[in-house]
This record gives sequence, C-alpha cells and structure tokens, in this order.
Amino acid sequence: MRWKPLLFILLIAGLSGLLILIVGHRHRWLALLKLAYFTGLATILFTPISFSGTSLYMMPIGIGRVNLTNFSFSNLGFWENVILTLPLGLLLKRMWPRLSLFGVGFVGLMIGSSIEITQYFLAHHYLINRSSDINDILANALGILIGGLVIAGYLRLTAWHRQRVNRRLAS
Repeated sequence: MRWKPLLFILLIAGLSGLLILIVGHRHRWLALLKLAYFTGLATILFTPISFSGTSLYMMPIGIGRVNLTNFSFSNLGFWENVILTLPLGLLLKRMWPRLSLFGVGFVGLMIGSSIEITQYFLAHHYLINRSSDINDILANALGILIGGLVIAGYLRLTAWHRQRVNRRLAS
C-alpha cells in the first residue's frame, strides 16, 4: 500500500514520456529533461524514498509529524528544499515572463503549501512517514523566488543587450 504513490508517479511519467516521444515535440530533449525533474521531485516528495544529502534511503513505516515552529536557516534540509525547488522558479518565470516577482513568491508559497498538505495526506493514508514542516513551505517559496529572480535578471540582461545592439546598428 505504501508504494501506490510511486507506482502512480511512474505510470504518469511513463505515459508522459511516450507522449513526448510519439508526438515529436520540437524541443524533445528539454521536455524529457523537465519530465525527469518532475518525476524525481515527485518521487522524493511523495514516496517513502528519501534523500539525506549524500544518499538515498527508505523511510520506515509511519505517519510522520507536523512541525509549525523551530524556524532555522542553518538547517541543511532547509537549503536542500531551496535547491530542490529552484528549477520550478526558473520554469515558472520562463513560462510567464509578465508574472511579477511578488506573484512568483505567492505561487511559491502556494506550491510549497500544496506539497506539504499532500505529504501530510499521503503520510496518513499510505504510511510513507513524511513530515509536514512550515520551514519546508518557506524554503520551497524561497527556491521558487530565487529561480524567478534568476530568469528575470536573464530576461532584463538579454533585453538590454538587444537594445544596445539595435542602437549600434541604427547609428
């Protein structure tokens, strides 16, 4: 029963991968890379498989816990969550470049909250022993915001460069 979320993730990933290969997407390699990222993210977040920073391990059967206090920037897990969700911010701001950074941060909070609520539900229903943590919500939002800032900076830099080139060509 605890492996049902993993089987569901692998089924959806497999069908999505086949769809990408069959349809002949223009940027097939990028679509497959995104699929691999989301599959790995879902596996780490919603199954008993966990990552300790140096190795993968199996979580024991249990319902986890809920942490609403003890906020700490010095915790390695906090920074792992930031790095884990940074690509989401890159993708989010790249897909919707007009989305403000405030909007990116808000979406980051919503995504982080959704992840933790889903982990709480799965931990109690499938005994995957995942903990729901307010620190993880904040770390996920920060990772998404940093990713959005990187893409916003990139978009501004490329726009500035294009204007500079156009001015040179015009004169």
